[in-house]
Amino acid sequence: MTDDRLYFRQLLSGRDVAIDNPLARQMVNFIYLVGDRRTGEAMVIDPAYDPAGIIDVLEADGMTLTGILATHYHPDHVGGDMMGYAIEGVAELLEHTSVPVHVQREEALGVAKVTGVPSTDIVSHASGDTLLVGEIGIELIHTPGHTPGSQCFFVDNRLVAGDTLFLEGCGRTDLPGGDPRALYESITQKLARIPDDAVLFPGHLYSPAPSASMGDTRQHNFVFKPRTEEQWLTMFGQ
Repeated sequence: MTDDRLYFRQLLSGRDVAIDNPLARQMVNFIYLVGDRRTGEAMVIDPAYDPAGIIDVLEADGMTLTGILATHYHPDHVGGDMMGYAIEGVAELLEHTSVPVHVQREEALGVAKVTGVPSTDIVSHASGDTLLVGEIGIELIHTPGHTPGSQCFFVDNRLVAGDTLFLEGCGRTDLPGGDPRALYESITQKLARIPDDAVLFPGHLYSPAPSASMGDTRQHNFVFKPRTEEQWLTMFGQ
């Protein structure tokens, strides 16, 4: 795939969008735009905090929104109520434009409940499904552990990992639906085929750099230090 066809942008909440939102600045969520420059179609990954601002970015780039991808159902990624704060997200974005919301099957109920979006707007998927945005393929990889239906997206040797894997650390497993054994399998088995030269794009800016190669991440991220599930559970189990 040629770089001039792939449209890929990483937006930081509180800086690139939602700049006046103190919660967005505190949570430092990433939002991703993926599309096909030739067709002008794009999808947004985890559109929380500032749907109108996201639409403004797309329109300024000459792109049209055709779908929403959710890594998981937590409100800081899809919108909803969190700790008494009302976060705009998927529901408000659908007020701008009617597009499908793509989730893993295990996460469909959670996304609907948290966002209030009708189930008819939600499209459930299985791991390994591929979505096309224009002619750009996005592979959906089910990576449970942080939540039962967490998923990552693999596109043009880029892994958008949500809260499954950060450059430093990984998603929490002590929240409802968290499962440390499942997360261990997701990170060490399901993501094992992602090559070292692929670039990891996480769900939050929890490290100085916004992205890194999978090879560097595997070398330096402490979650890869345990060599057995038992060692992992000693460090991360609840």
